[in-house]
Amino acid sequence: MRDTRESRLLLVLLIAVAFALITVDIRGGEDSPVDGARQAAATVFGPIENGVSSAVDPVGNAVSAIRDSGDRHDRLARLEQENAALKAKLGSDDRNASRLKQLDKMLKVAGEGQYGIKGAQVIGIGAAQGFSWTVSIDIGANDGIKRDMTVLNGDGLVGRVTTVGPNTSTVLLANDPDFTVGTRMEDSDELGFASGQGDRPLRVELLNGKAEVKKGDRLVTFGSQADKPFVPGVPVGIVSRVEPSAGGLTRTIYVTPYVAFTKLDVIGVVVEAPKQDPRDAVLPKKPKPTPTPTVTVTVTPSAGAPVDGQQQEQQ
Repeated sequence: MRDTRESRLLLVLLIAVAFALITVDIRGGEDSPVDGARQAAATVFGPIENGVSSAVDPVGNAVSAIRDSGDRHDRLARLEQENAALKAKLGSDDRNASRLKQLDKMLKVAGEGQYGIKGAQVIGIGAAQGFSWTVSIDIGANDGIKRDMTVLNGDGLVGRVTTVGPNTSTVLLANDPDFTVGTRMEDSDELGFASGQGDRPLRVELLNGKAEVKKGDRLVTFGSQADKPFVPGVPVGIVSRVEPSAGGLTRTIYVTPYVAFTKLDVIGVVVEAPKQDPRDAVLPKKPKPTPTPTVTVTVTPSAGAPVDGQQQEQQ
């Protein structure tokens, strides 16, 4: 087809229809009235997104090297080997150096949590205003991806898979107003449910209205039945505000997520849950407290200044 004004307009209209179908599907869940159209859209537009991404992204093929993280018992060692191989492939330019850091962090998270992951790249974003916070990624059913799989990166919980095409998938981000995940407090084990609020902190309702919680406390995912849509132990965020206890059945807190949802690039889809709950093992290490310096001030009398006894005699 020639690159004419009419052909460009047609392409824009088709892409707009595809995103509209994805938005309707997310709202409808498994009973979506456009389930058939969703699959067709994913089949048609997935290769287009993948093709554009491959053309402009020199490291697109390298990410596929981490898509299978090996058997549970040897996973950490294999992840380290794959990470070393990726570093050799990606070179040292600035853009690839940034992605190497992301890959390194994500592989460490997968190893610490014993998650079997498939690496992916974000190749498209949804409409953040008025609809939903979503991203498109470059792997799909042909890569073993299914609906309601947990998505993470090197910082923590990214979201869950909602729509799957042959070669691409859609991820609903954890800050979307329709997103809810069960959480567990570090140390205290208090349970709650976190909901997205767009560009504001997550809102968490703790099941214990008298729970002792303070600013700086940390949360991880509690996990779902059969590990779908959420596996346990994925870092969620840090408590930034605590509502005063009103004596109700629940208690409201606000949590700043670990993940920067507007800066997503390299992510991982959990295709194999850990054999055991990693509990708090995946949380980043707490920073060591900075010691407060102690300053001792010594005052030395000047040579010509009289001492107290001399002052009294002069008086």
